[in-house]
Amino acid sequence: MLTDLHVHLRPDDLDRTAAEHFTAENAERYVETARERGVGYLGVSEHIYRFEQGLRIWDHPFWRENGQDDLDRYCDFVRDETELRLGIEADFVPGREDRTANVIEDYEFDYVLGSVHFLGSETVDMRGEWDVWGSRPDPDSVWRRYFETLGEAARSGLFDVLSHPDLVKLWGDGAPRPERDLRHFYDLAMDGIADSDVAIEVSTAGLRKPVREIYPAPAFLEMCVEAGKPIALSSDAHVADDLAYGYDHATELLESLGVDRIATFDHRRRTLEPLG
Repeated sequence: MLTDLHVHLRPDDLDRTAAEHFTAENAERYVETARERGVGYLGVSEHIYRFEQGLRIWDHPFWRENGQDDLDRYCDFVRDETELRLGIEADFVPGREDRTANVIEDYEFDYVLGSVHFLGSETVDMRGEWDVWGSRPDPDSVWRRYFETLGEAARSGLFDVLSHPDLVKLWGDGAPRPERDLRHFYDLAMDGIADSDVAIEVSTAGLRKPVREIYPAPAFLEMCVEAGKPIALSSDAHVADDLAYGYDHATELLESLGVDRIATFDHRRRTLEPLG
């Protein structure tokens, strides 16, 4: 089986509204593309900060600007009008674990993706006002904070899948990188990952980003596989044509590490299906 759990029905731009993209016609485009590309399990997982209910978790200015939609309507639409599995991409915000759990538990998601986009009030993956790299910090400190936070996210028990788990590398040569062996930073997350029951996302989204690499890096993925963590396969598509993007590279990498099963979810119960 091939899967795509990390899928968005609309791009991230503020002017791409729910009314335009949460439609049966748009969902069917994704379903048809998935069929053409051999994807047998397809789910949608919009960003939690795009919903008003996300402000119960964190009143960050970026979340306030983006939190325009109703999470109830999104869930009803996916369940009632589409063939898609229902997911959500929820940011890990340290200190807001209880609030995050309260919002998640109000809905019957098939799975919850956990992402680290923010370090404090700054982001690792957005240029502009909130860019962590805008102040030209020491790369070691940014990578250390990112992977420590990733380990906390895993240990929190909030999430079924840890998404794009080395997102901090997204900019490639466009942001400074530590000079030391990157496995030093991966180790900072591994205690939390090893202690958790979270699946690790292998995401081809990085192939479309400046870094031009799959998330996570092979060395980090190997550490997760050796720790016995299940694997989830996704593309982080924001348009239908990006579904299953670069899956030949992803499956080759997984097979090279001896991974022959990938995770699917039903009402947050995980099943491992043969990869292929």
